[in-house]
Amino acid sequence: MSFPVLETKRLKLIEITQHHVDSLFEIFSLEEVTRFYGSERFTLPAEAVKLIDMFQKNYQDKRGIRWGIKLKENQKIIGTLGLNGLQLKNKRAEIGYELHPSYWRYGYVSEALQEVLSFSFEKLDLYRIGAVVFPENEPSLKLLEKFGFAKEGLLRGYIQQDGEVHDTYTLSLLKPEWEESQLD
Repeated sequence: MSFPVLETKRLKLIEITQHHVDSLFEIFSLEEVTRFYGSERFTLPAEAVKLIDMFQKNYQDKRGIRWGIKLKENQKIIGTLGLNGLQLKNKRAEIGYELHPSYWRYGYVSEALQEVLSFSFEKLDLYRIGAVVFPENEPSLKLLEKFGFAKEGLLRGYIQQDGEVHDTYTLSLLKPEWEESQLD
């Protein structure tokens, strides 16, 4: 199956390849990006190489799809967004994303998320899309709630990062809720 390229008004969601190592390294080396990501910031480009390899292997094994978020205006990769823990048999996945801080608050993640949710519910026929979010990550919580994700609970001590244990919220959006929201 060829990688599904998605398009929005301002963005092209593409397969991430080793051509994007520098862009991913730049993004993941920033503390403000990884602060709520569940992993330490990158210090070596080789870490971006490994991440891209993991994204590609997950796609080949049908366990995930991770798109690079590329601006149409300048062809720059500004982040990634995708499905983790993809289980086609159980019709579920978890959404995850990050964006270079220079592009925060321009609606790019909203635009990409809308397209990926449509693809996930309509083309992949998923029933549930979950998310795991640090309680302190208010912008991400607000974004997901805007799309209809509901908080299900607090996962205590769920993620360890930088030597500290963190709680996270778990949220989800079900296909009937998504379909209802598209009628508005």
